[in-house]
Amino acid sequence: ATLRRITPEFFAAHPVADLATRSGYWLGQQGRLTHPMYVPEGGTHYEPVSWERAFDIIAEEIAALGSPDEAIFYTSGRTSNEAAFLYQLFARELGTNNLPDCSNMCHESSGSALSETIGIGKGSVLLDDLYQADLIIVAGQNPGTNHPRMLSALEKAKANGAKIISVNPLPEAGLERFKNPQTPQGMVKGAALTDLFLQIRIGGDQALFRLLNKLILQTDGAVDEAFVREHTHGYEEFAEAARAADWDETLTATGLSQQEIEEALAMVLASERTIVCWAMGLTQHKHSVPTIREVVNFLLLRGNIGRPGAGVCPVRGHSNVQGDRTMGIFERPVPAFLDALEKEFGFAPPREHGFDVVRAIRALRDGEAKVFFAMGGNFVSASPDTEVTEAAMRRARLTVHVSTKLNRSHVVTGARALILPTLGRTERDLQGSGEQFVTVEDSMGMVHASRGRLEPASGRLLSEPAIVCRLARRVLGEKSRVPWEEFEKDYATIRDRIARVIPGFEDFNARVARPGGFTLPHAPRDERRFPTATGKANFTAAPVEYPELPEGRLLLQTLRSHDQYNTTIYGLDDRYRGIRNGRRVVLVNPEDADRLRLADGSYVDLVSEWKDGVERRAPGFRVVHYPTARGCAAAYYPETNVLVPLDATADTSNTPASKSVVVRLEQSATD
Repeated sequence: ATLRRITPEFFAAHPVADLATRSGYWLGQQGRLTHPMYVPEGGTHYEPVSWERAFDIIAEEIAALGSPDEAIFYTSGRTSNEAAFLYQLFARELGTNNLPDCSNMCHESSGSALSETIGIGKGSVLLDDLYQADLIIVAGQNPGTNHPRMLSALEKAKANGAKIISVNPLPEAGLERFKNPQTPQGMVKGAALTDLFLQIRIGGDQALFRLLNKLILQTDGAVDEAFVREHTHGYEEFAEAARAADWDETLTATGLSQQEIEEALAMVLASERTIVCWAMGLTQHKHSVPTIREVVNFLLLRGNIGRPGAGVCPVRGHSNVQGDRTMGIFERPVPAFLDALEKEFGFAPPREHGFDVVRAIRALRDGEAKVFFAMGGNFVSASPDTEVTEAAMRRARLTVHVSTKLNRSHVVTGARALILPTLGRTERDLQGSGEQFVTVEDSMGMVHASRGRLEPASGRLLSEPAIVCRLARRVLGEKSRVPWEEFEKDYATIRDRIARVIPGFEDFNARVARPGGFTLPHAPRDERRFPTATGKANFTAAPVEYPELPEGRLLLQTLRSHDQYNTTIYGLDDRYRGIRNGRRVVLVNPEDADRLRLADGSYVDLVSEWKDGVERRAPGFRVVHYPTARGCAAAYYPETNVLVPLDATADTSNTPASKSVVVRLEQSATD
């Protein structure tokens, strides 16, 4: 926890225009926000405002809207279950499903693919499954940089005899030499966790899993025929597509050798219990949904869903991104959830689908939305096509951010702007009935309590649930049928209502009080029951896609550094990758660099190329020769989000395609 504090004096000394020239790192280093702050229309500085006046301003702007659908309510994945449930309840009682969230930008592709194939948009793996697996495939995920706790789980799996295949364009230092700080020997030498590293070309994963599926089909006794017969649908159509997989096309798409793929196949066939873990490297491409469906095909073929030590494991980043979705933060809610809300609270929630992140930006850009409210996060920095996103935000009548620290989104404002400072998860939350706790759900469907112990950074902070309750009382007034005052006073009353609305949360208060909390039910994992349209797990068949690269161009993936958590940057080094003092670097394979005549340490502008013909440029990046896959490059976001076109998204999920951006590298004026 930082001891630095941002007071009204800081804002008096720094006009918004000045803050807008500062880096995200600098903004984040200034400390904790302590007062509600307001930029009036035509104002140049944030100025202190009372909580009452802040809620009045929001109520004024919402009342002036032509329709509730002109308001957007964004959620970051750090929002607790209790705050998220209240937030969606407020938005829906107001009359809109405009509830975009950070899932739209990351694991929406996973949810889309898994809902269609196994009937639930969540992973099927518990921590114990990792420890029982024979084989764990880690694809498009960097546990060392993004999920360090997972490394210790993989180390334990390895000690239990598991083999690990890593599939990634970049060698992942954490998997190659993992030092566990919790063990004395870990501090000394580090363990090699990966048994086989497949250095795949960006976007080649669907082709790889399709060929593996063909090879499994060709191997006598390799298919779990009883499981396929009893529990799946669509096998024949899938098998026909898989048998057509072509070695030459796969080697082109993946950049792998036949020997590497055959080595992987041998490990797959030797495994009785296989898990596939993945993250953004699979979810942020045009063809992400069919790629993840192909991973599901791969697991279904050998009965690797619904048995211990096996399953699908999408690894999420934010502390409660999965819980927020469970609580109803979704622009396309299922009818059963809306029916339950209506029955419990006595109002008719809207049935029309709302805006996801990309559609929300378009709506702001086109003047179709006028109020933007963010529950946490850094929307401007997390979103694609930075220039378009920032221009869209500036068209809003009002932008509101519930935050603990300063970030880029606070300095790209609508005509009026508010910052509402909130308690951090580690701070004591005292309400009318005493000290409160909140809950979160992790990537594996475990729900547990989170209770702050530290004194709040300022006496003027409100908790996220309190902010929503007071906002709802001010905006909805007497016509609301929800007991907002009671909810603010005692969060146990919120959990009682969640228990009545959301399946799996029965007896919520009693169960979450137990040490370690509880696990939500998961029909495919628990009972091999698949709540899909067919009532079975669905095999799928789709054409194999992979990015085509024009001559003289590279395929760029955006990623985060080791000293970074989502858009929050804690330092300017990336020690896992050996990079020091700076973030404007582009990692390029030395052979590609030679071909393009790019010396190590030279400076280039990254220019993305897409079918709309718009030039998107990120200037002044230092070239670092790095052993990435041939034809592929990598650079950190949010600095490279400017290169990702708003409309370049995944089919079905509409997730920005931030992992496959065609770029040319031009000598920089900075050189």
